[in-house]
Amino acid sequence: MKKNLHLFILLIFLTFSANSQSLPYLKNSTFNSGETIQYKLKYGFFTAAEAIIQVTETDIKFNNRPTYHLNVQGNTSGSFDIFYKVRNRYDSYIDQKNYTPYLYTENIREDNYTRNDKVRFYQTDKKIIANKGTFKTQTEQTFDLVSAYYFSRNLDLTNAKQGDKFTINYFLDDEVTPLTIEYVGKEVVKTSLGKIRCLKFSPSIRAGRIFRKGSRLYLWISDDANRIPVKAQAEVVVGAITMEISSANGLKQKLQTVK
Repeated sequence: MKKNLHLFILLIFLTFSANSQSLPYLKNSTFNSGETIQYKLKYGFFTAAEAIIQVTETDIKFNNRPTYHLNVQGNTSGSFDIFYKVRNRYDSYIDQKNYTPYLYTENIREDNYTRNDKVRFYQTDKKIIANKGTFKTQTEQTFDLVSAYYFSRNLDLTNAKQGDKFTINYFLDDEVTPLTIEYVGKEVVKTSLGKIRCLKFSPSIRAGRIFRKGSRLYLWISDDANRIPVKAQAEVVVGAITMEISSANGLKQKLQTVK
């Protein structure tokens, strides 16, 4: 069950992303260097894990183009940390103009299991080079799990209609896989930071290792200039998992709350 919590976090950052041919870019980026957002992952009533996502400054360039350095760190907490310790880190370097990735790395520490992966994206060549070989893609926009999330924040959803579905290609576990997400509508979500107007989405999921048959995963994204994940919820094989925002600092715009 502890490892399922980790996999759930990964799926969240792959969820809110759409095919760039379906929706246009926003003219200005929704995030800045210095942005830091924290989340708590709950299994039932217990806080099982915590995650931090950050945008940090970097001088690293690819093809002489400036990049954003994106970083995600996830770890178990409380009693879960005693029985199954997780200390994972994911880094992605993306183009500052089109938000596609150049380089992605994973540093996985899960109990006695460790793994380090490195993935290099060559978008114009429709090629990916990873630890286990070279992979071809069908598009010049293929993402890792971190860059997919940040890319999506810069899409214009003004004309999105309830029931609309979007698809992206992402690279994970040495294969390129499509993911389809349905736009469900708008809701106000109560959080520790206040009540936040949100866009609600539901990605396609498969029953099996994490999710039971018939279960659905929902993700709520702030309906403001920041477009940050606010909450996620899903029924799993045993019980339910909820991810909730706990703090947000360095946002480009002030987070909008309602009374």
